Amino acid sequence: MAQASTVYRFTIDVSHVDRGYYETLDVRTARHPSENIDYLLTRVIALALNKEEGLEFSKGLCEPDEPAIKRVAPGGEVLTWIEIGNPAANRLHKASKASRRVAVYTYKDPQNILRECEGERIHRADGIEITAIDPRFLKDLAATLDRTNAWTLLANDGELTISVGEESFTTTLQPHRLAGRDR
Repeated sequence: MAQASTVYRFTIDVSHVDRGYYETLDVRTARHPSENIDYLLTRVIALALNKEEGLEFSKGLCEPDEPAIKRVAPGGEVLTWIEIGNPAANRLHKASKASRRVAVYTYKDPQNILRECEGERIHRADGIEITAIDPRFLKDLAATLDRTNAWTLLANDGELTISVGEESFTTTLQPHRLAGRDR
């Protein structure tokens, strides 16, 4: 018998100073049995950092052609495509052709993405945003994870702080850019 997904709830007070975005989010997401905790946390953080009207989790792991997070216009055009982890060059090419904005949030070594994409033809490669989140930060944050979570998230000048109760965790969001050839 297949394992069932586990549902997590996050109440996140977001203060994204760089974007001028201040909201409280009520996020529910299912963790697929094959999804690791770092992927789950990165997915939730990416949603909170990019939140705008219409941005939502897609079917993700259950639909391999879907991004982890997306924003779709009323007419069906994909406006934002967000990947989690280390997507392949051909996936980034497809994402960039299919949407206006592509972002990647990785909890792995970002050099792996940069190496794989080096010299590859990727549509609008220089516009793809890659943000690395320190795995130690995620490990510390994971120690507080429960089925119901209350976070205070502050993003300012490339620094990310998440407070959970009396504990606070801070990391630098490391931006990277692809140098692939445009096609």
